[in-house]
Amino acid sequence: MPSPSEHPHDPLHGMTLEKILIQLVEDHGWEEMGERIRIRCFQLDPSIKSSLTFLRKTPWAREKVERWFVADCRRKHRSR
Repeated sequence: MPSPSEHPHDPLHGMTLEKILIQLVEDHGWEEMGERIRIRCFQLDPSIKSSLTFLRKTPWAREKVERWFVADCRRKHRSR
């Protein structure tokens, strides 16, 4: 198994889908998430649990969430 030092620039390394969702909700809120990624679990009665269930079964949606998270991490890193 690669050590963490072998992935110093991979924002997804060591992150669970739950941690990613929590961070995006804290940074952007459910409303913005539902506007940017148009899936019902973000738009109608959103919750971490329902979103995790959907995203684990839906690779295209999970990929969009992960790409947004990575882009957000890079944007934050550049603004430092």
